[in-house]
Amino acid sequence: MCNMTFETCGGISSERMETVSKAIEEILSSALPQGCVTAGVYEAAKSLNADPDNVVLCLLATDEEHAGDVALQIHFTLIQAFCCENDINIVRVSNMRRLAEILGESKLGGEPEDLHCVLVTNPPSTLWKDPALGKVNTFCKDCRCLDQWLPVINLPDR
Repeated sequence: MCNMTFETCGGISSERMETVSKAIEEILSSALPQGCVTAGVYEAAKSLNADPDNVVLCLLATDEEHAGDVALQIHFTLIQAFCCENDINIVRVSNMRRLAEILGESKLGGEPEDLHCVLVTNPPSTLWKDPALGKVNTFCKDCRCLDQWLPVINLPDR
């Protein structure tokens, strides 16, 4: 059952978007040291294929430089379809620079990491019980009730 109507929320309020943005940062900050973050389109696809039940959140990120990349958009479409089929919440994230800051900039060797798709998985020993994840899950559910199947969140610069 949906708790929101388009009339009551006028879309999604800016305060709620900010709350969800902060929640995404909290999720990534706590998942990273636990080894529960998979970054990269190909790595994410492999992880989704191997164990989709372990994935708790999928973030798709683009920047202006890659906005017209047809191959990337095809990968996004396939990942979105797979996530929808497996009940995995998806959020489109803008501001890849901030996402890189949260995730630690780059891999060893100085090469920038592919952050176009970032998966958050359950820790190896337990299910994820983070309140921030609950906020993002509720937000995604409410957006789907408004026919916004791929909500967009801006990660503000800090």
